[in-house]
Amino acid sequence: MKLRVMMLCVVSLAVLALSPWLGGSLKGDLGWQILWQLRVPRVLMAALVGATLSLVGACYQTIFANPLAAPSTVGTTAGATLGALVPLVLGTILGPQMIQSAFGLPVTALAAFAGALAVSLLVAAVAVQGRARVNDVLLAGIAVSLAAGAISAGLQYTADQAALFAAIQWSLGHLPQVGYRGVLMLLPFVLPVWVVLLLQTRALNALLGGEQRAHSQGVDVPRIRALVLGVGALGVAACVAWCGPIAFVGLLVPHLVRLGLGVNRRVLLPMSLVVGAGFLAACDLGARLALPGRELPVGVITAGLGAPALVWLILRGNRS
Repeated sequence: MKLRVMMLCVVSLAVLALSPWLGGSLKGDLGWQILWQLRVPRVLMAALVGATLSLVGACYQTIFANPLAAPSTVGTTAGATLGALVPLVLGTILGPQMIQSAFGLPVTALAAFAGALAVSLLVAAVAVQGRARVNDVLLAGIAVSLAAGAISAGLQYTADQAALFAAIQWSLGHLPQVGYRGVLMLLPFVLPVWVVLLLQTRALNALLGGEQRAHSQGVDVPRIRALVLGVGALGVAACVAWCGPIAFVGLLVPHLVRLGLGVNRRVLLPMSLVVGAGFLAACDLGARLALPGRELPVGVITAGLGAPALVWLILRGNRS
């Protein structure tokens, strides 16, 4: 077990360290600028987002007792998409200058953050109810996601081609950064989320035996469920607001870690964080190198890898 943990940590850290140096020449002053102002910030952003999505996904799979649970389960992605569409569509009505920035930040990112957080906290409010069961929370998440998706479809119907193209670009997920502004903006959100979720390891481990067993061990299940949902939604909302929705990371990485290291949350949660950082950095490297002279959105790579990998994991689980 210790050897496997060390190997996964070494591989993940190696991917993070080597990614900025791969893909194109870095000679001369221009090369150094590309390295330190474009590639390093991009890898740091990939590490923050990948670690957050993976850790939150592992926690959600625990509180829902469902291996297919992910940040999108509670409507975070749908809420962010709805929030981002509002300023994009309003820009066609009021003019782009009316929605370019607020408080020094892109209005699209602020609106996506507000939408993701609002929708997720609605589901967390259901989870905190003492009588709410896991299935009730899941159904609430599905219902809110469908409602947000329907409103988003209506907004897209009213948008012009430019706004619709911008919405599609945003929805594919992206990591390119110029400088370290995005990294510094995201850090105050994701670091507290990591700390709070990792501190719930004992309670989440108790939930593996079911809610009754967790109650018998002194775990306040509704409170833990609401806390994990609310705090996780904060981290995911920040990531999605800045980078757009990046599919499958929060769903796939916990499965891969569980496959190699088992279900103990004392190992699964921190290792999901580490492996998620390396996984998204590797996917972003693939997005940069896949098409010479062009670049794919990282969400295309994660979806392309995640969908068949998830099918393989399901089939493997059925055989075993």
